[in-house]
Amino acid sequence: MRIDSHQHFWIYNVERDAWITDDMSVIRRDFMPTDLAPLLKENNIDGVIAVQAEQSHQETQFLVDLSAVYAMVKAVVGWVDLASGQVVEHLRHFSQYPIVKGFRHIVEGEEDPDFLMRPAIQRGIKALTKYGYTYDLLIRPRHFESTLACAKANPDQQFILNHMAKPDIKQKAFDEWAGFIADLAAFPNVACKVSGLATETDWMKWQLEDFARYIDHVIARFGKDRIMFGSDWPVCLLSASYADNMRIMGSRLSSFTEEDRQAFFGGNAVRVYNI
Repeated sequence: MRIDSHQHFWIYNVERDAWITDDMSVIRRDFMPTDLAPLLKENNIDGVIAVQAEQSHQETQFLVDLSAVYAMVKAVVGWVDLASGQVVEHLRHFSQYPIVKGFRHIVEGEEDPDFLMRPAIQRGIKALTKYGYTYDLLIRPRHFESTLACAKANPDQQFILNHMAKPDIKQKAFDEWAGFIADLAAFPNVACKVSGLATETDWMKWQLEDFARYIDHVIARFGKDRIMFGSDWPVCLLSASYADNMRIMGSRLSSFTEEDRQAFFGGNAVRVYNI
């Protein structure tokens, strides 16, 4: 099964989606499964993992409801309030929906560099572990140290790094990011999505070679069994088409066997998310 491990759906709301600024007008509209379906067909993708774009329990339910209508949705990564004293009750509620495989918080929006190590968040992550849920990591460099500490403190929790930790490809920054990737990949309970890279460059002005050393480093550190393709559609449309993203993410796979390619474009996601 060929799986896109990271994409979003939303019904655009001007207040809720204020993060979509004027220079992002191309994604300032609704994006639903009917918009994505032809792109999946054109690119031979069988299904997707729908990832939260809003931090509310209603968002998780929205994605669950879409999955009941659209077979393309093979898994949901929702949002739950990990810091809540009722987190166990919330997880128990969502456990009635087998389509929900994990959760995510938009940590990159948190100014606190130690957000992931807050005691309340740590209690929430341990609840995820108990219920067998994954946890997607969306971070910025200020969170590198706490992310490493979090992975170390929760060896039985499956983590998935989003967008290769968003390296600053536009500025050609590499060393700090590369060191973090090497340290994080040393934890066997962490996988990595090769996704969301075109938006970290000059939009619409990138070349394939811009991404080479970043993707190569992730492959070298995580290995071929802990990486997975993700489009980050529709956010990717700020800088690249769906087909462009397929080309970017698949551009450094010349050493891969056919089995390796199948794992990258779906098999690893199926295993890690227990689809």
